[in-house]
Order: sequence, then structure tokens, then C-alpha cells
Amino acid sequence: MSFTDAEKADIRRFCGYPAYGAAASNMQSWRFFQVYGLLEFRMNNLSDAEAVIVQRYLGTLTMLEFAVPHAGDNLDTDQAAVWTRNRDELRDRIRLYDDWRRRLCGFFGVPPGPAMTDSGIALVV
Repeated sequence: MSFTDAEKADIRRFCGYPAYGAAASNMQSWRFFQVYGLLEFRMNNLSDAEAVIVQRYLGTLTMLEFAVPHAGDNLDTDQAAVWTRNRDELRDRIRLYDDWRRRLCGFFGVPPGPAMTDSGIALVV
């Protein structure tokens, strides 16, 4: 069982890696870095059973990804009757989405890509 180009693009994106591109070039590219190559190798060489697991991940991640923008649908309502919105809904959905993305990386045995690294300052006390 092999992945379609669209599935491979989603796998790269969900794992935090940049786009692959349509054709090889003579320029330096992420394709020449070991971790990126490992992800590509694993995508192209999974067993059928492993590919089924990845496809389940893709389905879950697609639903979680679409839920994040829709969390903004209720940002204008603070309280309505007895219903009160979860002020942390957006943060909670993003954390859940990122947790599943990290699980997919773990299944492939690659670290989360550059798009998933924290770019903020971390202070250790």
C-alpha cells in the first residue's frame, strides 16, 4: 500500500516539515537532511498494516485541524443564558491537534519538524 501525493503532503505538513516540491533541483534542499530523508523513506516503505494506522492518524488530524478555526465561531459570546463559552477552547483545540501531530511523528520515528518547534523564549528557573 502506498500513499498518494496528497497523503504524503499531509503527513509532511502534520509532522511540521516543509513542502517537498514537484521536482528535484540542483539547489540545496531539505531533502538532503537526514531527518527529512528518514521521513520520506518511512512513508515509502511502511507495511500495509502500518499504512492503515497512518491513514487513521490522517483522518483524526484532518478533523482536529478543521476544528481549530471553527473555535472562533463563539469568540464573540461570553455568556448566553446558562451557557458560558470555554475561554480556553482555542488553546485546548490547538494543544490537542499538536499532541496528535507529535504522536504521528512518534509513529514515524522522526522528531517534530521545524514548523512544530516552539519559537518563543523558554526560561528555566
